[in-house]
Formats: sequence, structure tokens, C-alpha cells
Amino acid sequence: MRIGIMLRALEEKGGVAVYTRYITEELLRIDHENEYVLFYRSDENLGRYAHHPRVEEHLLPGRSKPLWDQVSVPLACRRHNIDVLFHPKFTVPLLSPCPTVMTVHGADWFIPEHARFYGKVDVAYIRMVMPRYFRKAAAVLSVSQITTDNFNRILNLPPGKVTTTFLAPGKHFAREDDPEVLDAVRARYKLPERFILTLSKVGGGERKNARGVFEAYRRVHGRVPHALVVGGRGCEVFREEYDLPDGGWGADIHFPGWMDQADLPAVYSLADLYLYPSNLEAFPIPVAEAMACGVPIVTSKANGLEEIAGEGALLVDPTDPDEIAEAVAQLLTDDELHARTGAAGLDRSKRYSWERCATETLEVLERVAAAPA
Repeated sequence: MRIGIMLRALEEKGGVAVYTRYITEELLRIDHENEYVLFYRSDENLGRYAHHPRVEEHLLPGRSKPLWDQVSVPLACRRHNIDVLFHPKFTVPLLSPCPTVMTVHGADWFIPEHARFYGKVDVAYIRMVMPRYFRKAAAVLSVSQITTDNFNRILNLPPGKVTTTFLAPGKHFAREDDPEVLDAVRARYKLPERFILTLSKVGGGERKNARGVFEAYRRVHGRVPHALVVGGRGCEVFREEYDLPDGGWGADIHFPGWMDQADLPAVYSLADLYLYPSNLEAFPIPVAEAMACGVPIVTSKANGLEEIAGEGALLVDPTDPDEIAEAVAQLLTDDELHARTGAAGLDRSKRYSWERCATETLEVLERVAAAPA
């Protein structure tokens, strides 16, 4: 069987790009029978998987995403005799000559309290085209059960149309105890001695609830001897955007910038707590990463965050800074609770693996390809 994979999401930053990279790598690792034809929109990733046996790589023209998805890819599928096409993101070519499978990472555009985090034009567009993608796709993968349930309810889908395949942290995410490694990473990012960690991104501060994080930290500052580290490229603009003071509690907020994936296990391990009261997540990969490193977590009792973190975190109302601050204070002042929550997260993280995700994904791809036309 010849499996095509659309890899334009590799150009992005964030969870979908991480998923695209890991699911592709794991499919190529576990599958020793099928051939893979990888389609790129940018030449920056061309050659990434060329060393794998049974892999072809092709750079396809298409300056805009819609043209690439709907014109370049279906033409390439016909030219390269693709049996089934997989897109790790939420579109499929409507004129694809072969069966298609896509992955959805949340139903936010269809849920009013979530849609407010997106532009009105984007919401209207997605609400128009997403049902068409669902009708065209032979099968749909979903990254969390709540996403599966939401789409089944909203679009009234037939049973079995959507399959939940949980994501996972990268295989290198584990507790880092080597003092030399920890010291080197601390020095590289100028990390304080004791700190609370959160990860965010410019343009996504409201969705990640940066305001709630800062308000909670203001309330807990002085009750615990911890600084706040906000990782993410360009996040230092939050100081002006959220009017953070230069002195007092604001002086204890650090913005180290982008943190390399290879360094993140040590960063998590250095932190005393991972704070992620996000307003909106389907499968929060940073929460899974923190759990794999045994770091106690404070996160939201909402959507995919509660589903994934479970007993590995203290769950809070993301709209209530006082509740967030109290959970932070509890974890950082109660040694027994701190140890128990970290251990529970570490144990829970074992249920999420890329091998399992890839195996379940491959089963869907093979089933779709074998189905009668």
C-alpha cells in the first residue's frame, strides 16, 4: 500500500507541528510493509525522512494553503498512485482521487465560548468548510475523547466515523536528574533557583490564559519563594501587553524565550510546578510532557485538560485567579501533596505513547484503504 502524508504543518510552531513530526516518525518506525509518499509545501523539511526505506519525498507547488491542499496534493496523489492520503491537520482535498483521513485537534469553532478566541472570519470559514471535509474523509482521527464527542454531537456523525487516538509527549521526556545537565540548562536560559513554569506563545496569550497566570502569580507572590518563568518565543511582549510592573512581583517574572525541545525535560525537572490554566485545549501536549517528567501541575477543569491530566494535577476554574493561586500555594507548601501529585502524573503519563498512537492510526489507514470503493 502507498500511503501519502500531507506535511505542510511541519512549517508551523506549536502542538499540531509537534504531532505531525512525531506521528510521521513513528509510522515510519513501526510500519515495515507499506510505502510512504511524503508531500511538502516548503523545501526546508525536504530530506528529513529520506534515510528511511520505502519513503519518497516530493516538494509540491502552492503558495497558499488552500491551493496546495485542494489542487497540488490531489494532482500529486493521482501522479504517484496513492492508495490512502493522511493529513495530520483538519483538511482533506475535496477532489482527492483516493480515500482520505484527517486529524482534528478540537471543535472550538463550533462552540460559542471557545470560538471567541478566533477571528470572526476564521470561525465563519471553518464552520462552512469543516462539514465538507468530514463528508469527504473516509475516516477522521481525533486527539481526545471530548473532541470526538463534540464533533459527533455537533455534526451528527455516523457511528465509527471518528476514532480517538491520544497523542503523547516525545520519547525523550522523562525526569532529568543529572546535575551537570540541569546546571547547563539553568545557565543557558538564566533560570532562577526556584520557579513556577508555564509555556505560552505570542498571539495565543488569551487562549493560554496568560492574564489568569499573571493575576494568580500576583496573588501568590510572597506566599511562596518562587519566580515565574514564561517560556515561548517573543513572550517578553507580555510585560507591556499585560502591564506587568518592573518591580515587586513583576520583577520575579522571567521570559527566557524559545526553549529547545531537547532542553525541555531538564526545564520541567528544574521547575517545582507547571502552571497551565489554559482556556482551550484538545490534547495539551505540554501537560503530558510535564507529567512524564514528574512535575506537579495546576491546570483547568475544562475540555481536554481535565481529560488528559486527571489525578496528575490540581484542577481549577481558569476564570478564577484566586482559585488558581490557592492551588499553586497548596502544591508549593504541602510537601506530601506535591510528591503525590507528581507521582500520579508520572504514572498517568504511561498511558500516552506515540507507538500506540501510530499503531491505532495505521489500523485506520489500512482499514480505509482496504474498504470497497
